[in-house]
Amino acid sequence: MRFGLLEVLALASVPWCKAQHAQASPSVSETLEATSSVYSMNVTECPGYSLSALTESEVGLTAQLTLAGPACNAFGKDIVNLSIEVVYQSLNTLHVKISDTLNQQFTIPESIVTRPSAPDESYKATSDLVFNYDPSPFAFWITRRLEPDAIPLFDTRTSSLPPTPIPPLNASDPSTAFDAFPLVFEDQYLQVASALPYDTNIYGLGEVIASSGFRRDTGVNGVGTVQTNWNRDIEDPIDQNMYGTHPIYVEHRFNETTNKSSSSGVLLLSAAGADILLQTPPNSNVSFIEYRMIGGILDFYFFSGPTPADVIAQYGAIIGYPMWQPIWGFGFHLCRWGYSNISEVTDVVSQMRAANIPLEVQWTDIDLYHAYRDFTTDPVSFPPEEVQLFVENLASNYQHYIPIVDAALAVTVNSTDVYNPYTRGVEEDVWIKNPDGSLYVGEVWPGYTVFPDWFSENIQSFWTEALKNWSALGVGFSGIWLDMNEASSFCNNSCGSGANYSALTPMSMVGRVITEYPECLLTFVLSYNATIWGPSGNMTINGTSTNSCTTNAMTTTVTKRGLGSGQEPGISINSPPYAIHNAIGALSTNTLATNATHYGGYAELDVHNMFGLMEEKTTNLALQEIFPDKRPFLISRSTFVSAGKWTGHWLGDNYSKWQYMYLSIQGMLQFQIYQIPMVGADTCGFLDNTDEELCNRWMQLSAFTPFYRNHNTYGAIPQEPYRWPSVANASRTAIAARYSLLPYWYTIFANASLTGLPPMKALFYEFPDEPELFAVDRQWMVGKHILVTPVLTPGATTVDGIFPGGGSVVWRDWYTHAVVNATIGGNTTLDAPLGHINVHIRDNSALLLHQQPAYTIHETREGPYALLVSLTGAGTVFGIAYLDDGISPPPTSNRTVTFLVVDGTLSIKSGGTYDVEQKLSTVTVLGAKQPSSVVVNGEEVHGWAYTASIEELVVSDLAISLEEDSSISWK
Repeated sequence: MRFGLLEVLALASVPWCKAQHAQASPSVSETLEATSSVYSMNVTECPGYSLSALTESEVGLTAQLTLAGPACNAFGKDIVNLSIEVVYQSLNTLHVKISDTLNQQFTIPESIVTRPSAPDESYKATSDLVFNYDPSPFAFWITRRLEPDAIPLFDTRTSSLPPTPIPPLNASDPSTAFDAFPLVFEDQYLQVASALPYDTNIYGLGEVIASSGFRRDTGVNGVGTVQTNWNRDIEDPIDQNMYGTHPIYVEHRFNETTNKSSSSGVLLLSAAGADILLQTPPNSNVSFIEYRMIGGILDFYFFSGPTPADVIAQYGAIIGYPMWQPIWGFGFHLCRWGYSNISEVTDVVSQMRAANIPLEVQWTDIDLYHAYRDFTTDPVSFPPEEVQLFVENLASNYQHYIPIVDAALAVTVNSTDVYNPYTRGVEEDVWIKNPDGSLYVGEVWPGYTVFPDWFSENIQSFWTEALKNWSALGVGFSGIWLDMNEASSFCNNSCGSGANYSALTPMSMVGRVITEYPECLLTFVLSYNATIWGPSGNMTINGTSTNSCTTNAMTTTVTKRGLGSGQEPGISINSPPYAIHNAIGALSTNTLATNATHYGGYAELDVHNMFGLMEEKTTNLALQEIFPDKRPFLISRSTFVSAGKWTGHWLGDNYSKWQYMYLSIQGMLQFQIYQIPMVGADTCGFLDNTDEELCNRWMQLSAFTPFYRNHNTYGAIPQEPYRWPSVANASRTAIAARYSLLPYWYTIFANASLTGLPPMKALFYEFPDEPELFAVDRQWMVGKHILVTPVLTPGATTVDGIFPGGGSVVWRDWYTHAVVNATIGGNTTLDAPLGHINVHIRDNSALLLHQQPAYTIHETREGPYALLVSLTGAGTVFGIAYLDDGISPPPTSNRTVTFLVVDGTLSIKSGGTYDVEQKLSTVTVLGAKQPSSVVVNGEEVHGWAYTASIEELVVSDLAISLEEDSSISWK
C-alpha cells in the first residue's frame, strides 16, 4: 500500500554454465564493454554427475550422484556428493528431490510448508507419469505412461537442449545467454534446464505483471522471459520481480494432428533467490526453461493433469488447499490511505449508505496508528473509545472492520517512551538479529524498527498477545490486513544498529497532494478544500476526456548487476557470486540484509522469500485463538508457496491507469494457479488520480472477481464510489449482481477449499481444445458457468469478446437472458455503454441465487433463494450448491443441493445437516419449450409465465425447502 521507494541501478550478471577465471567485479561501463567479447572468455566445461548405488523401492527409487570430473566452481563450490530420491506420490504426482548428501544446503522446513508423506500404496506401476534417467552424465526426463514416445513433459538431457549458445536478450544484458549443460549443483549456485516443445503455452512463474500477458513469453520472437524470485516492495512494475515467489507453472500442449490438448505442471519447491528463464534459440525447433538458483536444493513435483484445472488441484493437494473464507469476505470492501480521523471514516460509511451502495467492510490504513506504530490508535485523530464505538456501530448493522498491520515494529526512542509490543518482544526474544547477536534495526514508517523473527520459539504467543491486546483496546477487527511483509525497509542493512533512536522521527505525509491529471483527462480542475474531505462529500472534479488516451505499456529500464567474483573460497552471504536479476539492485536493498540472522541459525539469504508466508500463518493461528468460533479473514501482500492456506492477497500498489485495470486480470488468474484464489486489485487504482470513467469501469470489473476492494493513496482525489453519480449507479448494479451470485461464489470457493479447483478461470481451462483461447486474458470465467467481458479501453461503447464452445455451447445474457448470436471461433462485438459490463451464462448451468440482494450479506442471506437454469440443446442440466453458515471454522454442518434436469423435469436432491430456513421462491428455466402445465411436487401450479422470444419459463410464488427433495416438471 505504499508509494515511492527510490529505484536504484541493478547491474547485470553473466551466469555461464562454464567456469570463468576469478576476477574482481567490474564497473557498469566495464560490464557493457565486455558484452561483445563475452563468448571468447576462457572456460572449462562443468562435468555434471554420475549416478550410482541405485535402490528401487515400492514407491520409487533412491541413488547417489557423484561429480563426474574436475569441479568447475562456476559461482561457488561444486558439491561432490548428491542424493536423489524419486517418489511416485499418487496417480498424478511425481516427486524428484536432488539434495546434497550431507544435508548442509538449506531445505524448507516441514513446519513452514507441509508436504505429504510417502504414499501408503505403490503407484510406481500405475502412475500417469514415469521417471526416466541416464546414469552418466546424469540426466532425467518425465514422460506420460500412455505416451512414452511423445515429447517429455520435462527433459534435462543435453541432447534435447539447444546445441549452441543463443545470443543474449539484449546487448547490455548478456546474463540471459544460454548454453546446453549438465546439472550444476554448488553451494551457492544450482542450474538445471529442460527442453520444451517449440513455443509451448506456459502460465504461472510469479508473482509478475508480464508484458506478454497471462501466457508467458517463450522467446519465439526473440524476447523471452527472465522471472526473478526475490520478494520486494515495489509499485507494481512490469516484467520484474514483485512481492511474492511462486515457482510453479502450468504447461498446456495442443496436438494439431488430433486437435486435442493436455496440461501438465512443474513445481520447484525452493525459497532460494533465483532466475527462471524461458527462451527459444534462433532457428531452433525447441524452447526451454532454465532454473538458476543461489542456494537450496532441487525439489521438483510434477503433475500430470491432464486439464489445467486438474494441474492446479494436484498442486493444491501437495502444498495445501486454500483457507475457508467467511461469507462476508465476498462483500464490497472500502479503504483509503489518508483518512484524517475517525469522524471522516464514519462519514464515509454514512455516505455509502445514503447512496445505497452496499458496503460490507470498512478498512483503515496506517492513519489509524499513533506515530505509525503497530497495535496502537492515535489518541487525537483515532481515540480508542471512538474507534470502539465506530466498530460497534458497524457490527450492529452487520458490517465489518479491518485494520492494517505492518511487518516492522518501532523501537522505543528513549527511557520514557512506552511501547509495549516492542518491550514485550525484547523480553520474549522475538526480533531478528544481526550476526553478532544484536538487534537488527531497519527503518520504516515509524522510524527505526525491528522485525519479527517468525522462527522464534515465542513468536506465536507474542503475536497472539499483541493482536488480543489491540482488540481489547477497542480495535474490534473482523480480519487483518498484512502489509510491508517482503519485508520492506527504507534503508539498507541494519541502519539503526548503534544509532540514536530519537534522532529519527516518524515519516510525515502532511501536505502531500497528488495534482497530476488523471490519465485520460485533457484538462483537470480540482478544488482542494475542506469540502473534498469533509462531511458533505462534495468536490470539484471536472475534466475533458480526450478519448484518445493511450494505454501503452509502462516500462522500466533496468541495468543489471555485474559479474560475480568467480571462484570464491567461501560462502558469500552478503553478495552471492551469481547475481540474480533483482531489479532494485543488491539483494538487501530496501529489505532485510541477507546476513540478518533468525532463530535456529537461519540466514535471511535462505528464508527471505518466506517472510510473508510465515507472518500469514502466525496471524491466522492467532485469529483462530482469539476468535475460536469464527473463520479468519486475511489479506496480505507478500506470498509464497502454500500461502493460500492462511491468507488471501491483493495485487499490491497498482496505478490508476487503464492498462493496470487490464493487467489485474492476469494477476488474478495467476493466483488461482498459486492456490491463493481470494485475490483482487485495488479497484479504481491505488497510485495517482483516477477519473470517473476509469472508476466506473473498474468498479464493474471487480464485482466479478474474488476480492473486491476500492483503495487509493494518500493525497490523491477521493474515489469512493458515491463521488460520481455514474460510478454510484454502475456500482449498485454490479454489486447487486455479485450479491445475487453469492451462493455460486460460495460454492466454487468451497470446491477450492475441498479439492483445489480454481474459482476464477482462464477460458481455455473450460475449453482446452480451442487454441484461439490460449492467450485470452481480457475475459475470464467465474467457475464453469459465468463469462465476463469487461471494457478495458477509455471512451469505448462496445467491447469485443470471444464465446467459446465452437457453436455447440449456448450463451445467454445475464441481464436479459437472450441468446447471444456469437461468431464461432472469433470475436463478437457487444454493446457496452458506460455503466454496463457484459456477463453471460453458459448452458448446462443451475445457479442458486439470492433473489433479493440487500445492503449487507447478512441481510441478503435472510431473503429467499432463486434458481436460474440454462438448459443445453438436449434439454439437460446438472448443478450443485454448497451451503453452510459461512462463519464457523470447518468442519462444520453443511448441506449440498444438486439440481438435475432431464426430459422437462427438474429434480432437487438435498443432503447434509445444515438447516436452511430460507425457501426457494422462484425458478427460471432458460431454453425451455412452451409448456401447457407446470407441476411442483406432484401438484399443478399456475404461478408461472413463459416468454417465447427468449425461451424463458419463470415459476414463482414457490416455497420449496432446500432441506428436502423436490421436483418441478413442465410439459
